[in-house]
Amino acid sequence: MYREAMNGTVQQQGTRQEVLRVSGLYKRYSKKADWAVANVTFSCYEGEIVGLLGHNGAGKSTTLKCLEGMLPFERGEIEIAGYDIRRDAELAKSNMGFVTDNHATFVKMTGLQYINFMADIYDVPTELRAKRLNALESVFQLGKPIENLISSYSHGMRQKICMMGSLIHHPKLWILDEPMTGLDPRTMKAVQEFMHRYVAAGNAIVFSSHALNTVAKLCDRVVMIRKGEQVNELNVRRIYAANPNFDFEEYFLRNERQR
Repeated sequence: MYREAMNGTVQQQGTRQEVLRVSGLYKRYSKKADWAVANVTFSCYEGEIVGLLGHNGAGKSTTLKCLEGMLPFERGEIEIAGYDIRRDAELAKSNMGFVTDNHATFVKMTGLQYINFMADIYDVPTELRAKRLNALESVFQLGKPIENLISSYSHGMRQKICMMGSLIHHPKLWILDEPMTGLDPRTMKAVQEFMHRYVAAGNAIVFSSHALNTVAKLCDRVVMIRKGEQVNELNVRRIYAANPNFDFEEYFLRNERQR
């Protein structure tokens, strides 16, 4: 359902289309509260993985929930594949998949029922969902437990089924909040490899993480947020090309101390 352009709002970076555009985002949880997010602005293009990095309470999850349409926001604009998240909410959401940090799902469903429920929501044809489920199973290897109730799943298994459900409609933008938490090392490596293949196919990924090594390994660019404000944006690939010994963790910790 991704469109190439709408009223000239979809931008290009070379030959790549802009999948996500966030401009001047402001969000607070009450009129008397401080801004939870203030003036956050960034984009994500086809073929890119963009990370949101910051301390606990920096505003990463709030930003992602605004992108997904879960939270209303006071000011700014968010477009997914050219669709405004407020004016064209249904079309914007049809082009995204979202994995929350608490891995919320319907625990009284079996894993397979949940996948089919998500496929029904996004109108994925029966024959296509079976093909996609097989492909996802090769990555996440949930196995026989997919036929069991989600209430019986471990933390890591719930993370897997949430990821699989968020991908069954093959969204143009995949949004993840702390995606590696709870995954075993084999699955973590498989997911990281899958993320690279997914964006190589013309999609885009935005995710938050505290794992600096994971961010450095996966991301093309990183948006750093502190106390709700965007403090920096780094082109990770360009930095490592210029300095293969760049210490991303040391840079982040020094930047935190200075602010």
